Amino acid sequence: MIQRYTCPNGLRIVTEKIPTVRSVALGVWVGTGSKFENDRINGISHFLEHMFFKGTTSRSAKEIAESFDEIGGNVNAFTSKEYTCYYARVLDQHADLALDILSDMYFNSTFDSDELEKEKNVVIEEISMYQDTPDDLVHDLIAEASYGNHPLGYTILGTEEVLRSLTRQDLLTYIDQRYLPSNTVITVAGNFDEALIEAIKQKFSTYTRAGQPVEVGKPEFAGKTILHHKATEQAHLCMAFPGFQVGHKDIYSLIILNNILGGSMSSRLFQEVREERGLAYSVYSYHSSYKEAGTFNIYTGTAPEHASQVFDIVTQVLHDVTNNGITPRELNKGKEQLKGSLMLSLESTNSRMNRLGKNELLLGHHLTLDEITARIDDVTNESVHRVAQSIFKNQLALSMVSPLEAFPANMKTDVLV
Repeated sequence: MIQRYTCPNGLRIVTEKIPTVRSVALGVWVGTGSKFENDRINGISHFLEHMFFKGTTSRSAKEIAESFDEIGGNVNAFTSKEYTCYYARVLDQHADLALDILSDMYFNSTFDSDELEKEKNVVIEEISMYQDTPDDLVHDLIAEASYGNHPLGYTILGTEEVLRSLTRQDLLTYIDQRYLPSNTVITVAGNFDEALIEAIKQKFSTYTRAGQPVEVGKPEFAGKTILHHKATEQAHLCMAFPGFQVGHKDIYSLIILNNILGGSMSSRLFQEVREERGLAYSVYSYHSSYKEAGTFNIYTGTAPEHASQVFDIVTQVLHDVTNNGITPRELNKGKEQLKGSLMLSLESTNSRMNRLGKNELLLGHHLTLDEITARIDDVTNESVHRVAQSIFKNQLALSMVSPLEAFPANMKTDVLV
């Protein structure tokens, strides 16, 4: 059962007790990411995530790592466009220690100047790694092609130039503006007792920060084309269409449409491009939802000389689903896939903790398993067909990382269907 508490300072605590397991996953979620940055500080959210692990007033970076290794647990973090999460997963008997370390990092990180400079180099190497991984780079480029100069089009990692310019004071100012109690959620999933919840309240319920609201306008779909010329063996191609924001009434119809088009080995794109034609090893689709917007994306990596043909095949698949809809068998398969992935994810305390944090920050409410299942069952052939028509009869965005020096002539961002 999911429980929700709001502390006097506005901080929220969301828990899900699972007495049949022996682990606890704890997360400290902050509603900030690259969407809330500007071009002068792009990458600061992700860089801060790194710096919170570089030592506190009472623990060094090595001691933080050793503390979890000694109890057989793990600690990590990640940054997205709309939120940052610091989390730990431990045996239930070590939950208090995990909470103590996470809260120490949150409140008492020192951001030592020497560590600051060293970690800049680490993140710059991370950026270089992405630049050397074309199937990652092309996804950053499709975000820019979709959202243009809006912060949703920014890369999460930022750039070397911006990172080099960041100061300790920049980090402290950003924390004061964004790491607010009203913008922070603590999530707990697993086997715990009420004493842990009281300890969370004691550590997090009294701090205050004034903060300043960051105005982020609703993005317009840019529909740009971006070619990154690089000496790669494959042409890595992404297509994007305007999608749905988090909580959209047709989101489950869209998720099922995604499963049918490119979400599994039996999907239309996988079967047409890989199994029938042998033109790619990797081909798939996915949907990215944010508070005010979303995109439906298709990726494939293929030999440069086949890029034009693959684009045509993808276009034909989208044309067919837009004009003719899906079959009853595909609908049933899509529903069962969605239910299966949901049920299997619930076997992990870490997955449940993640689900709690995302739902609280982005939606502000939590559906029960029965409510979600009912919404999946309500999806019809007609609703999926309607969603396909609403998405694919739009201008698209394109990005490509390739040894080709130009997009093939047939790759146009005009409406395809």
